[in-house]
Amino acid sequence: MKRLLLVLASAAMLTAGGDSALAEGTVQHEAAVEHAQPEEAKGEEHHWSLADYLIPMTAVEFAKSRFGTSVLDHTPVTHVTHVAFALVVAAIVLVLLMLAVARMKADKDGLLPQSRFNPLAVFQLIADSMLGLMEGIMGRELALKFLPLIGSLAVFILFSNLMGLIPGFLPPTDNLNTTFGLGVVVFVLTHYYGIKAHGISYFKHFFGPILKWYALPLMLLMFIIEMISHFARPVSLSVRLLGNIFGDHAVLTAFVMMAIPLVPVPFILLGLLVSVVQTMVFCILSTVYITLAVAEEDH
Repeated sequence: MKRLLLVLASAAMLTAGGDSALAEGTVQHEAAVEHAQPEEAKGEEHHWSLADYLIPMTAVEFAKSRFGTSVLDHTPVTHVTHVAFALVVAAIVLVLLMLAVARMKADKDGLLPQSRFNPLAVFQLIADSMLGLMEGIMGRELALKFLPLIGSLAVFILFSNLMGLIPGFLPPTDNLNTTFGLGVVVFVLTHYYGIKAHGISYFKHFFGPILKWYALPLMLLMFIIEMISHFARPVSLSVRLLGNIFGDHAVLTAFVMMAIPLVPVPFILLGLLVSVVQTMVFCILSTVYITLAVAEEDH
């Protein structure tokens, strides 16, 4: 009986020791795995792309040492995928523009739209579409004046959105840093053109329609409301574009990963529609904001 008790006690001690060693080994393994993960995987969840293999670690370390932490989410700036693909979009647009310019110089009937699909036809389609939308909001004179700005936004946003339809690529517009940067550009230029058109009197509309001493409380209230409204514009532009593109790319990625033939095709077509619509929404709202800033007071 005593021998049986000794055997059971020894077995229990060995089992406890084995469990402790196993637990210690598991903790060490988890620590090693966590240490092996890149910093961007720890601090930020992102979709896989070819940039994970093409961007050298020296660029990631440079971004971390140069830029520190993000202003928006206060995490180390190590995830630079959106910057890489934004540069890819810029390079593609520049190449297409050079081809379009060469085509325009070689075409004797340059005033007529292109009858075949080529880079020049793409930019003609985008410019005509944006000009038509802008004319209905601000008139032809202002539309022609601001077409370079709105057209540039349309080209960059559209090509960035469409980048997400290519396997292995990510749209730069599914990152808040990109979309918020675009929104800030629109915000700054809106007030710049407003001040340029009206001078110091541009700020009068922030205080409401009644500018009298007895309406001072109402003027202060209107000023606060206008400030909140204006500062919400870049946030609205950026979050709307980010949410739609990020969600569309996530859904498309999920169905592509299923590896079932023809299943992703409807979602690719839906992604194409979302890319075009979100580009139009961003440009239309930007046009409305600029129109309100440069409009005459009696309007």
